[in-house]
Amino acid sequence: MQRKINGLMLLFSLIGGGVGFAFGEILLNEYSDRIPTVLLIGCYFGLLAFCIGVACLLAEMISPKLNGSSWRQRYMGTSWKMLVPVTLVLLLLVGTALEFVYELNIGGRKAIKDIVLIIDNSGSMQETDPDNARYEAAKTLINSMDSDKEAAIILFDDMPKLLQPFVRLKNQSIKDDVISQLDNIESTNGGTNISLALDEAMEQIRKEGSNRGAMAILLSDGVSEVNTEQALADYVSRGTIVNTIGLGLTNQQSSGLLQDIANRTGGRYYDVTDSANVSMVFQQIYDNIDDRTLITERTGTTQNSSYYMVLRIISILLIGAAMGLSLGLLFDNRYLARSFSAGGAVAGLIAGMVLEFGLSGSAFQDGVVRLLACLILAAVITLFTLVVPMKDKGTGFTGRRRSGTEENTGGGFNPRRRDNQSKGF
Repeated sequence: MQRKINGLMLLFSLIGGGVGFAFGEILLNEYSDRIPTVLLIGCYFGLLAFCIGVACLLAEMISPKLNGSSWRQRYMGTSWKMLVPVTLVLLLLVGTALEFVYELNIGGRKAIKDIVLIIDNSGSMQETDPDNARYEAAKTLINSMDSDKEAAIILFDDMPKLLQPFVRLKNQSIKDDVISQLDNIESTNGGTNISLALDEAMEQIRKEGSNRGAMAILLSDGVSEVNTEQALADYVSRGTIVNTIGLGLTNQQSSGLLQDIANRTGGRYYDVTDSANVSMVFQQIYDNIDDRTLITERTGTTQNSSYYMVLRIISILLIGAAMGLSLGLLFDNRYLARSFSAGGAVAGLIAGMVLEFGLSGSAFQDGVVRLLACLILAAVITLFTLVVPMKDKGTGFTGRRRSGTEENTGGGFNPRRRDNQSKGF
């Protein structure tokens, strides 16, 4: 048994991992709204495996350190023919299946279908948002919501006002009716009572029943006396998150309250200085509703879930093992398959932890984290031939042996040659 390494394969696999990452990022950016997520993630890993496979094949073709020169002479063509099925197709299927499992709502969790907008209409908003950009942002959001969503709108100053009860936005006519309600809002000179606004929002959520997931978006520019533990008790018990937006806040007390509300419910706080940016924040919150893929930040009620943390890491581990196995199949060598699969599992474990604890929602940082995960998968798989030894003499996957008159092809044993090495059959 020998421990070997092909330095050129290590270099090429890193290059392949980088190229696969680049293609995957293009796929994420250009087709995330056109392709179902489960298929999109499957394609991401399929492309990555394909690029690493091409790189490793080229390296072994140039310098056959692992599979031997007889593989290059006799079976390299077969490996090229197997390239697409055992890398792109295999990892597409494995990635799609694991992404499907990862997106399942386990333990009674419900997909968010009901969204309530809680918008500050106090007197101070006439200075903070004199052009009523927050209402224009709300109209834009209503227009962009999917037809299976229901929306409600609550305005508040000293007292909450139900502007729009929950209604399913199943067509443009209904959306236009909701938008017309926003067009008729009149400014007030009242104060700010966030506690009563939260109570009113929860009352509307209760009326919808417990079979639908709900989320609240709270926008305010003011300070309010709120017993957050009491006001948010029902939100926490129901798993209803509240995302908060602080518009033009000038003191720490206001932002601290909104941050506390978001943190207690598993939501996120957004600090907006210019009212013109409210629309972008509304859309960002909506786009991240229950966002949960193996390679992006997990948001919503599962953001801090230990179950989904472990599930992501295990899923990437399995993808890494499948990627290693695909390279072993590519070279038609059971010893390489064993080595690469073990390396892939270890690489997947490391890459899964990098993704789980590194993704933050920042486009640039998340891109760097995914690149690092791809390079780890590429490098550790090819390095593992130093850990798991390969048999110097023996057969390939099927155990075939060739006659003494045949030249050794890596899987069989030729008594004329004493330098037999384990290669593919």
